[in-house]
Amino acid sequence: MVNLLGVKRNVAIAKRNVAVAALAACTVAGLWGPSAQAAELSNDAKAAIPRDIQQVIVVDYRAMQNSPAAMNLKDRVLPPELKRLETALKSSGLKVDQDADTLAFAAFRAKDGTRIVGIAQGQFHTGTIMSNFAKNKTKAELLRDNKIYPLGSGGMVVCFLNQTTMVFGEKSAVKDALDARDGVQQNFLQNGDMVNEMQAVDSKAVWSLLDQKGTQTMMKSVLGGASSLADYDTVKERMKSARYTMDFQNGVKFDMAVVMSDTITAATAATLMKGVALLRKNSGSPLEKTALDQTTIDSSGGTLTVDYSSSDSQFSSLLSSPLFQSVVK
Repeated sequence: MVNLLGVKRNVAIAKRNVAVAALAACTVAGLWGPSAQAAELSNDAKAAIPRDIQQVIVVDYRAMQNSPAAMNLKDRVLPPELKRLETALKSSGLKVDQDADTLAFAAFRAKDGTRIVGIAQGQFHTGTIMSNFAKNKTKAELLRDNKIYPLGSGGMVVCFLNQTTMVFGEKSAVKDALDARDGVQQNFLQNGDMVNEMQAVDSKAVWSLLDQKGTQTMMKSVLGGASSLADYDTVKERMKSARYTMDFQNGVKFDMAVVMSDTITAATAATLMKGVALLRKNSGSPLEKTALDQTTIDSSGGTLTVDYSSSDSQFSSLLSSPLFQSVVK
């Protein structure tokens, strides 16, 4: 299970490991039960994500809001970058807590580094929101036909693409998102590899996609000391992308797939991961050993797979363990 939690924690996003956001989303989702729905993005939302995506994380936000325990846990482990985005929304008076169904965070490459943009989907009362903006004399900045409004004094902004989709974040990231959506630059829908990968995951309540660089960073952290072996150098350059999902219909199920350039590389990566798992199992606590027994590492057709499943109670026990506490630091 060390490997599994490491996977969710150590995904690279915005030049640092903030996949704890995904771990938080996955963890709280484990408390939602069978009510969890698919977290799908509309075409408008996809078009607002620039093409050079490093990672996208999508969660069923409404279900998260309905669980106080889930929100408390998420607040404990959510990284500062994403917490700042969410806090800006909550303090804006837009009532996103009530109106949002799906929330996505996308990290993408820009000329001056990596940026993060947030996307919320739901049924937003845009008429009331615009009236409040006017009442409070909140002035919009116009970018073509798009009106960009400030979110308080923290430097965050928001723009409604339509009544069901908004983009938010730092102004530079939102402008990039609007450029992508308006065709000024290429967007996610023009990234054929990522679009194809998305079709395998977007029926789940929590899902994420990573590009090659994000995958390499994740796998290096997951493998730990094994990443210094010569075999890893060979494997690293042949990693193409990764995806993972969480499902909660019957207990907790985690599935990760790392796409390699060929079958031999995938088998080599699986062997390295199995070795790491065996070492952790020999030195771990009974709880960790049980978690590792419930984790399957394999390869098929050029893809490394990691699968974990447990009951809700087993997963909850793991959250209170020293292992989990060390992972979310």
